Amino acid sequence: MNDRSMPTGDAPVVDHPVRHAQVAANGGAFHVVEQGQGPAVLFLHGFPDTAKTWASQMQAVANAGYRAIALDMRGFGDSYAPADPALYSATYIVGDLIGVLDALNIATASIVSHDWGADHGQRAMVMRPDRFRAIVSLSIPFLPRGELSTWDMLRSRGLNERYYAFDMMKPEMDARIRDASRSIPSALYWLSGSPPEGSRWDPIDASRHMFRPAPVSLPSWADPAYVRHNIETFQRTGFHGGLNQYRGVQATFDQLGAWKDVLIEQPSLYIWGDADGLCNLFHPTAPSVEELRETAPGLVDVIKLEGVGHWPHHEARDRVNAEIVNFLRGISA
Repeated sequence: MNDRSMPTGDAPVVDHPVRHAQVAANGGAFHVVEQGQGPAVLFLHGFPDTAKTWASQMQAVANAGYRAIALDMRGFGDSYAPADPALYSATYIVGDLIGVLDALNIATASIVSHDWGADHGQRAMVMRPDRFRAIVSLSIPFLPRGELSTWDMLRSRGLNERYYAFDMMKPEMDARIRDASRSIPSALYWLSGSPPEGSRWDPIDASRHMFRPAPVSLPSWADPAYVRHNIETFQRTGFHGGLNQYRGVQATFDQLGAWKDVLIEQPSLYIWGDADGLCNLFHPTAPSVEELRETAPGLVDVIKLEGVGHWPHHEARDRVNAEIVNFLRGISA
């Protein structure tokens, strides 16, 4: 495991124009953002988020000589958002990613991913190794498809009445968090490392849920333009599509029997914050490279970020940018 200081020596920042497009892929239209030229790097966001979450990383990757591509994932922003939760399994979402690459005439890409984007990116790595050559996962370690689904695994640990995602899947959650002017700042603050220890989001303690009123309107690390964009976007779209990411998990398990126990063989990097409640649940002690190589033999390194919560690409953007660029350069050497 590596918690070294931020690498230095990057080239001066160049202002690469940002390109927006609506791309037809896998039966829907997807909002795609691009920046730079070179080998393709596909950025996948999580919940509740949009492609704009990657603005700093896309600039860094474009500046390093890569073609940075981000999309509003299925159910989010200006992308295809079917109402049926059954259409949110990984088989559909990996299909979206393949469709976007095909529409852009890209044969292969590396992935940079966070939260639900990391889960789907990891499935893409095992399902289509011919199209995806490497992955950076933020905040979510890889778990192969095994004997039990995620939900059954949590139930076996007695967490079915406590784990936050069971609440997120309830139909009433759409209306409960509908006011994005409250929900977005709350999720950004409570899931981060900014709150005092003992008050941060805890995925198995309902009294410390992520949608409590936040004591600040904007965490010190958050870009105001990014927060404003997300509030405006979710006020317009609602959260139903995003919440369907949770509702599609069982279907993902049911449909991936052919990939049972398949590991990520391609190069990978795992970045996590030690103040992230989700990481502390799934790996309560800091995981070593050797431990995580049991499911991802191509793992290059594990980067632990001290005092950082569930938004490492915002809370520690310079460090994360440098680690991503170093990883991409390393696999290209």
